Amino acid sequence: MAGRIQDRVAVITGGCSGIGLATVERFVQEGAKVVIGDIDDERGHQLADRLGGETVATYVHVDVTSKEEVDALFRTAKDTYGSVDIAFNNAGISPPEDDSILDTDLDAWRKVQEVNLTSVYLCCKSALPYMLEQGRGSIINTASFVAVMGAATSQISYSASKGGVLSMTRELGVQFAREGVRVNALCPGPVNTPLLQDLFAKDAERAARRLVHVPMGRFGEPEEMAAAVLFLASDDSSFMTANTFLVDGGISGAYVTPL
Repeated sequence: MAGRIQDRVAVITGGCSGIGLATVERFVQEGAKVVIGDIDDERGHQLADRLGGETVATYVHVDVTSKEEVDALFRTAKDTYGSVDIAFNNAGISPPEDDSILDTDLDAWRKVQEVNLTSVYLCCKSALPYMLEQGRGSIINTASFVAVMGAATSQISYSASKGGVLSMTRELGVQFAREGVRVNALCPGPVNTPLLQDLFAKDAERAARRLVHVPMGRFGEPEEMAAAVLFLASDDSSFMTANTFLVDGGISGAYVTPL
């Protein structure tokens, strides 16, 4: 039985861990050919081999803030598998030095903006010409629930960058809607990824403040986000573009008194 994205070609950044890794694995299960972009070369090559090698998956080292490396990533997908059907622009960071605006210095601000926002601009800019030539394509950009509401814990550059991703996604979704290319934003709530685990392992109080706002009472799992990405990538969402797709355990729909 064919999968929901059988024989389509997907490029996934941040594909070696967290939501990206779960999406790589789910896409392969659903019949896609996957190009994995990341900076973890050892894990990336191991992952591609585990999934079945170049017939199924290819790893490419990419600094997502470099136009040349991003262009090479998408060119690899086209040259290796013949098309670029799906782009999941997912790479991002949330470093501890990104905190209150009163404490976050300019270097920390710029670093987060480059990785979280400029990289999405570069990936969309690189993917779109292939998709427009084909007359089809689905772009999914990872934003966040903090793009639509205030964060419970200060992370000024992260929040601003994800707001930028969401706004850019809407504009692109509208601009290319009649040319066969859909552009949607995945807005996860807090997800049980290595990034979150590392952040909250160092600050249990910060974790508690975040969790109290989740009506479901737990963090999301990467596999749940991957299922949402699959929906946005597949024809099941064929009448959706410029959409804010919240998968947040109810955070955005609830009023919870903060601690």
